[in-house]
Amino acid sequence: MRNRSRKRQDFSQLAKAIVDQATGQVLGEETLTKTVDSDKNPAAVALGRLGGLKGGKARWKGTTKKDRSKITRKAARARWARVKRQKKKKNNHHDSR
Repeated sequence: MRNRSRKRQDFSQLAKAIVDQATGQVLGEETLTKTVDSDKNPAAVALGRLGGLKGGKARWKGTTKKDRSKITRKAARARWARVKRQKKKKNNHHDSR
C-alpha cells in the first residue's frame, strides 16, 4: 500500500499561513512544509481552491438562458443514456443464462 505524503490541512490553517507569509511574518521551516508542499506557492494554492469552490456557479451565471438550456438538455441526455446502458447490460446478463 502506498504511503500518504501528508494529512490534509484545514482551510483556515492554510489561510492563516498565507496571511502570515504575505504580511512578512516568517514561518518556521517545519511549519511551511506542514502547510503546503515546498514546491507550491501557498498563495496560488489558496486561490486555486477558492476558484474551484465558486467556479461552476460563476460560469453558470455568465451563460445565456439559451446556453443553459442546451447544457441542461445535454446533461439530461447523458444521464438517461447511462440508465439505458445499465438496463441493457442487465438484460443481456440475464439472457445469457
